[in-house]
Amino acid sequence: MTVATILIADDDRSIRTVLGQALGRIGYDVRSTGTAANLWRWISEGEGDLVITDVVMPDENGLDLIPRIRKIRPDLRIIVMSAQNTLLTAVRATERGAFEYLPKPFDLKEVVDTVKRALSEVPASSPKPEHVVPGEDEELPLIGRSAAMQDIYRVLARLMNTDLTVMVTGESGTGKELVARALHDYGKRRFGPFVAINMAAIPRELIESELFGHEKGSFTGATGRYSGRFEQAEGGTLFLDEIGDMPIEAQTRLLRVLQEGEYTTVGGRRPISTNVRIIAATHRDLRLAVRQGLFREDLYYRLNVVPVRIPPLRERSEDIPELVSHFLNRSQEVDSSPKTFVPEAIQRLKEYRWPGNVRELENMVQRLSALYTQEVISLETVEVELAQAGPGSAGEVGSEEGSLSDSVERQLRTYFSAHHDGLPAPGLYGRVLHEMERPLITVALEATRGNQIRAAELLGLNRNTLRKKIRELDIDVVRGLK
Repeated sequence: MTVATILIADDDRSIRTVLGQALGRIGYDVRSTGTAANLWRWISEGEGDLVITDVVMPDENGLDLIPRIRKIRPDLRIIVMSAQNTLLTAVRATERGAFEYLPKPFDLKEVVDTVKRALSEVPASSPKPEHVVPGEDEELPLIGRSAAMQDIYRVLARLMNTDLTVMVTGESGTGKELVARALHDYGKRRFGPFVAINMAAIPRELIESELFGHEKGSFTGATGRYSGRFEQAEGGTLFLDEIGDMPIEAQTRLLRVLQEGEYTTVGGRRPISTNVRIIAATHRDLRLAVRQGLFREDLYYRLNVVPVRIPPLRERSEDIPELVSHFLNRSQEVDSSPKTFVPEAIQRLKEYRWPGNVRELENMVQRLSALYTQEVISLETVEVELAQAGPGSAGEVGSEEGSLSDSVERQLRTYFSAHHDGLPAPGLYGRVLHEMERPLITVALEATRGNQIRAAELLGLNRNTLRKKIRELDIDVVRGLK
């Protein structure tokens, strides 16, 4: 049995040693070097079955070496490793033909598993098509070097030059549209239009017209033909934001587009073929919406071909210093006075829950940069801002899970502490749920201005169930009309 030879190029001796020992122990023949020149010589002489290369080396950038390797040995698998853990690094590695991109510091088991997979998979019959790769001076579309973001970068890099439908999920303010724009701007459709539509911001009765367009006279007020978002996005990408708010009727028409690749305008009769990549996003749990009958199950599976979850900021707090630096630099383009945060202030920002996620952090940094004259932002200044913001200050629907949970917990602790001479009476679970029901339904009715159909959808209840609870709890529906 032939032993596979692995060529390792990294200017860090300790990394070469660790990788060499780990791969050698499982039976591979390993050759290591600290320069791109040696690696190129070995490859030119026909050596090696797999390459593991760093990006930054003393004599040449490892990414620049990949096209030359693919030209003379197109079947040779290349694994790229880099401490430059950004989306653009992952995109460039994938675009130039790397089998896999792994960020540093790496997980040794993941490296071994990737090597085994690279050596076992059959090479593609033809090389990947080359597309325009973003330049070094382009602003990064996504910020962060945490493990969670690295996973996202690798997924996005693989998706760039496909037309697979992507479902981006995450709380409000996490950057779902940035992900959609990155997939478009660095993919094969980058020269086509990027068109976004927010389902929650358009009246329900107009969504079909906005998406598919309408013909003159198709309804009252249709004084001329209107080109919908599908037509506007032809040849490019259509971003369907807050897809969970799409009415059932429009869901049926969207499903036909995904199945047949064509649609008809409102009032039109001739099918129109479409060439558009769909990226959808939501902060809702669509699986729950499917179970509640609010979202079509077949449409869910058509949209959720590749799910991408964007973590809330509280799950990647190690990215906050880099995000703060990015937002400060952007603010200084307007206000030329440079500002910095003391380390204690940065630590405090990392400890905050950020119910409004990255958007809330950006707003705070911009506010501090604009309103405070001092060049160094102190811990005390940050504490004042956070105190004024308060829990759930961002007011985002997607952030309510964290802030609402915190608020309920505080109320329950206060309730328990009020019983100094013992615990509350038994049956607390049922009493708490009962106490929550009335204000929850009342607030939902107020939010929908007394519209019980919209309130039922908001609450995820059947309309008859909502009406029954309104009667049982003696809720004044007129309050919703205030």
